[in-house]
Amino acid sequence: MNYLIIWRYDINPDTREAFEQAYGPSGDWATLFRASPEYLGTQLLRDVAQPNRYMTIDYWRGAEAFAAFKTAWQAAYAALDRQCTELTIAEVHLGSFYAGSDVAD
Repeated sequence: MNYLIIWRYDINPDTREAFEQAYGPSGDWATLFRASPEYLGTQLLRDVAQPNRYMTIDYWRGAEAFAAFKTAWQAAYAALDRQCTELTIAEVHLGSFYAGSDVAD
């Protein structure tokens, strides 16, 4: 069963290129996450109606895998988070979800 972490970002149009570089599937965050074999990938979505709004979906093998990653890579995670702060106007964690056939009703 996959574990998904979903974030929404509002950006300044002047930071679009840097934001997409940092948050895209081959970007800075994905590069950091790939330090864990439990990381499965990232999707970057751009809102059609609000072009300065994005969502990311990060895929992990489970909640425990992401928690272990954050513990092991806490300093690098915090440093990248500080570095990326200037790229966004707003950042909202929309939730963390399990996806797959075993999800209970």
